[in-house]
Amino acid sequence: MENKDITKIIDINGPVVKAQPIGSFKVRDMVAVGDKKLIGEIVAIAQNIGTIQVYEETQGLKTGEEISSMEMPLSATLGPGIIGNIFDGIQRPLETIYNLTGNFIGEGIGLISLDKDKLWDVEITVKEGDILNAGDTYAKVKETTLIESKIMVPPNKGGKAIKVLPSGKYNIETDVVVLENEDHEKTALKLYQNWPVRVPRPSKKRMPISKLLVTGQRILDVFFPIAKGGSAALPGGFGTGKTMTQHQLAKWSDADIIVYIGCGERGNEMTEVLEDFPKLTDPRTGRPLMERTVLIANTSNMPVAAREASIYTGVTIAEYYRDMGYHVAIMADSTSRWAEALREISGRLEEMPAEEGYPAYLPSRIAQFYERSGYVETLGGEEGSVTIIGAVSPPGGDFSEPVTENTKRFVSSFLVLEKALAYIRHYPAVNYLTSYSEYIPLLKDYYDENVSSELLPLRNRAMDLLSQDDKLNQIAQLVGEDVLPSDQRLVLEIAKVIKKGFLQQNANNEFDTYVPLKKQYQMLKTIDLLYTESMDAVKNHVALTLVKNDDLFAEIQRMKYDIPNEDFMEYFNKLNGKITLYYDQLKKDAKENGDYDD
Repeated sequence: MENKDITKIIDINGPVVKAQPIGSFKVRDMVAVGDKKLIGEIVAIAQNIGTIQVYEETQGLKTGEEISSMEMPLSATLGPGIIGNIFDGIQRPLETIYNLTGNFIGEGIGLISLDKDKLWDVEITVKEGDILNAGDTYAKVKETTLIESKIMVPPNKGGKAIKVLPSGKYNIETDVVVLENEDHEKTALKLYQNWPVRVPRPSKKRMPISKLLVTGQRILDVFFPIAKGGSAALPGGFGTGKTMTQHQLAKWSDADIIVYIGCGERGNEMTEVLEDFPKLTDPRTGRPLMERTVLIANTSNMPVAAREASIYTGVTIAEYYRDMGYHVAIMADSTSRWAEALREISGRLEEMPAEEGYPAYLPSRIAQFYERSGYVETLGGEEGSVTIIGAVSPPGGDFSEPVTENTKRFVSSFLVLEKALAYIRHYPAVNYLTSYSEYIPLLKDYYDENVSSELLPLRNRAMDLLSQDDKLNQIAQLVGEDVLPSDQRLVLEIAKVIKKGFLQQNANNEFDTYVPLKKQYQMLKTIDLLYTESMDAVKNHVALTLVKNDDLFAEIQRMKYDIPNEDFMEYFNKLNGKITLYYDQLKKDAKENGDYDD
């Protein structure tokens, strides 16, 4: 005889609730918890007792209250209305919540998501009798002036269109197309679909990474590139500029869509993001940046379980737009706070702790998140990508802690933010000696075709100079710079030009906040010319005091401010000519006058 006992709460431990009898409930089912119908998810079942993590505050909840299943996993609602919106960790729109409950998120407001009453101008792109497969587009909606949403057949669905509405104004609940498959089963297609956030959306095939995510930030584009479809980490202690670096990438990178996940950050920091982003102008189009941005805000004082879910919500939204053929970049700030949420929930679940109290499955969860990046051919035959850039906040700047160490294993671009650089106002504060990118060999053809085949050799010579500079500075601190031979002292001077004139970038300067890739190449080429010509002069025994012309070196350091981002070749030709002329004259005079270095 079927057990019809009502499932009731038997134990409450913060966001973790236990209930019995759990009956036919399944792991990962969404449930409504208690009289307020709080949203929860079953995470474990043992001996007919279910363990539930609740995505809302459980204050006031008591034992004996009922649990009911929603018979579906935690899912994102994917359709028009996502772009430009601001959601919490489980995709509930904050503006709607504010209108319902005021300044604080009220309990029991349910799984509200996209506006189901708003009418959209819908262009139907199929007709009756068409055969549709998974991923095929059957309607288009102009979501913003920048983004056109393609309404696609959900994965694992397909069939013959037996009913098709004409183009017109519809809300997302409208059945615009009805499909019938070979078994005569009918599927009504609306303007949205639901997708479980913990399950990666399928694609036809993963493609090799071969394109640069152009950011306009010189230290990234040339020295430590991030590829479209790649993964990158920005580890750094407090005050090193993780959030500001991600803001720059969100504003300037050539991704079509930005998904910004504020995961467990301070409320005032997220408030700044929420206030600033709607005011920003997209530099590529002149339109508001929010017209291609999705914000997910889950601050440190919001329910911890929802923080754990927020990155899955964000990456699912990114995959949805990837499936339309867009290139999407995710900014996750910060994955350390997400890992702390995992640790807290794991502790309440009484799981055996691993290193520093984190659960033993921390590495696999980090891997699952970053592995959802990729450059793919979609089910609909488009090319799209998801690039994941996650900030990591190691406590006390200790990079040996578990989150940083495990993140390093699973990302291919590791951009270390250095506190010492941030303190001397060197931004982006990326440590050029300990950072690395594994995408350089994969992007060689891209650089050769779009910039120059000389770019990577120039980059390697500059990196070699910076490495020499680090070793020579250690010697100079012991014995003094004056005892070094002239060629080594020149290396120190050229390294200063690279660091201040190329790697350091000013977000408040119109020419320097974003730099086109070809201009970056010309800047590095000019610095390399300075090094080649000056070192040649030193080797010809010209005195270093003459070789290091302060005015010339200062002019090269200033070129990032003086040379515009368009029609720049005339300026570089003049500057390069000036360098060549100066050192040719210097070597000529030295030979005539016998002005040699002692």
